[in-house]
Amino acid sequence: MQNILFFGNSLTAGYGLGNAAAQSFPALIGDKINALGLHYQIINAGLSGDTTTGGLSRLDHWLNKPIAVFVLELGINDIRKGTPPGLIAQNLQEIVNRVKNKYPEAKLVLLGMEVPLFLGGQVAIAFNAIYPKLAKDNQMAFVPFLLSGVAGVKHLNLWDRLHPSAEG
Repeated sequence: MQNILFFGNSLTAGYGLGNAAAQSFPALIGDKINALGLHYQIINAGLSGDTTTGGLSRLDHWLNKPIAVFVLELGINDIRKGTPPGLIAQNLQEIVNRVKNKYPEAKLVLLGMEVPLFLGGQVAIAFNAIYPKLAKDNQMAFVPFLLSGVAGVKHLNLWDRLHPSAEG
């Protein structure tokens, strides 16, 4: 059985869900994979509140098991904390480099995030440009905006309006 490692923050961890082990998006993807009869083990390395710097510090622990697919979802907490987009991009690239160096045959997937332009002007523009460039430069499968169709839709989010509900 091969491993799919989901590496991210609260969105990956399933923050606020009644049963994150069953309702997080990695778990739901795992259910679909199992239904197709594919032989993959889902590893959820989501950590609420994590940043790209935090991700770098904990990455090696998660790379101890062979990885067939690496799914990266980090960066939104960095921008919320005022981390410059250049540093976010640098940290994400270093995460990708470490995975590629350890598992050169692994498939890489990037789950992008976006910040509305009215929240940050030039910072938002620079942040939103990180993910498409990173995906292209590293030939990664790419989901441009993980929360597409969910962000801003009240009934699909928890009370904090930042995290998806089970339905979202």
